[in-house]
Amino acid sequence: MQKLDAVTRKIMSGETLDRWLAFTGFKRKSIVFTNGCFDILHRGHIEYLSKASDLGDVLVIGLNTDNSVKKLKGPSRPYLDEYTRALTLASLGFVSAVVLFDEETPYELICRIQPQYLVKGGDYKVEEIVGYDIIKARGGQVITIPLTEGYSSTAIIGKMAGRS
Repeated sequence: MQKLDAVTRKIMSGETLDRWLAFTGFKRKSIVFTNGCFDILHRGHIEYLSKASDLGDVLVIGLNTDNSVKKLKGPSRPYLDEYTRALTLASLGFVSAVVLFDEETPYELICRIQPQYLVKGGDYKVEEIVGYDIIKARGGQVITIPLTEGYSSTAIIGKMAGRS
């Protein structure tokens, strides 16, 4: 198998995702789920995602589609298209699956995946994280991970544009 094929197979949807989830459940692997736009992948993202992956057996990333990012961040975003962002995330060795979602929140995706761990950055309050109710009802854990200071896509974009 070519390495690029192995990476692209991590980008899942529909029946492929359902089969993978069934297999993962059969193997009794714990699922860690996080989500975001990941418009420009940077050190803060890498540190955050690697720490999230340490919490369980497999890491699933819910990735906002281009349409969803525009709704959240404005018409000038994303800078990188959804396939490029998905491929970049899937190329990380500690990422098991990348799943695109078109809604503003990943609530329906979390319902579908039923992870044992739901993870977001430390700028969120645990009780306000989308999917908190689903995870807590199943006895799972909702966890925040401190952000790496000085790293954000917005700051990097501003610096590249000469605004800082």
